[in-house]
Order: sequence, then structure tokens, then C-alpha cells
Amino acid sequence: MRVAVVKAAHDDEAGVWYVEHSDVDGLHVEGETFEAFRHDVAGAVGDLLEGESDEAHVEVIAHASMRARAVA
Repeated sequence: MRVAVVKAAHDDEAGVWYVEHSDVDGLHVEGETFEAFRHDVAGAVGDLLEGESDEAHVEVIAHASMRARAVA
């Protein structure tokens, strides 16, 4: 079974999760929520790897940043 690694990032201005880097050629996916992104990534990886293998394990590594304010 192939293992596909996808690095996801969140674009605060656009309000979407997107593929920042992947070892799957041609993988370009965005999603408004992380769950929608994961679902779309799984489908796209399946389409892109068609004929290579019966199944692939997709490892999504995500990062996002935010500010936290201390309560006064």
C-alpha cells in the first residue's frame, strides 16, 4: 500500500485549507473546513493514483497559526 503525505495549511484571508506540499503529483485541493478538505484530498488522491495501487494511506499534516489574548 502506498503512503501519500500531504502538508496542509490554512489561508486566513481566503478562509480555506489548501495543499501546501504533497508527494502526489498534481494534487491541488482546497476546502472551507478541515473535514471538507480531508474528504476532497482522499478523493483526489484516489483519482490521481488510479492504476498505481488498490489503496493508499493518506497522511495529512496540518498547521495553522492564531493569536491568543490573555484575559485581563
